[in-house]
Amino acid sequence: MKIVAQVLDGTYGKSAVGIRACLARASGDTWTTVAEAETNRHGCIENWDSWHLERGLYRIVFDSDSYFSGLGATTAYPEVAVIFRMQNETVTFQVQLTVAPHAYSTYFGTMEAPLGSFS
Repeated sequence: MKIVAQVLDGTYGKSAVGIRACLARASGDTWTTVAEAETNRHGCIENWDSWHLERGLYRIVFDSDSYFSGLGATTAYPEVAVIFRMQNETVTFQVQLTVAPHAYSTYFGTMEAPLGSFS
């Protein structure tokens, strides 16, 4: 099972480069950090596809505050948390986030083809 994350900047119409993110898995009443990463020049986090992940409830917290402050903007949402459930171990799951200083939108689905076109 793999997770591919991509962040797009809805204000400037480009990939959001350098957004820090933390992937965690639900463990009882708490969250256990699985990995931390930063989006690449395509707005993607590709190294998460090398982790062995199990079925369960996951959360990715994206640090939008640092990203927008680096662009000289302030944001209403300093962090964006996307919580999702992975139930099938044979597919690649895609989490896509579009951010702007005062809005965000998410998409969650599966990918038919393996990741490779982002490098």
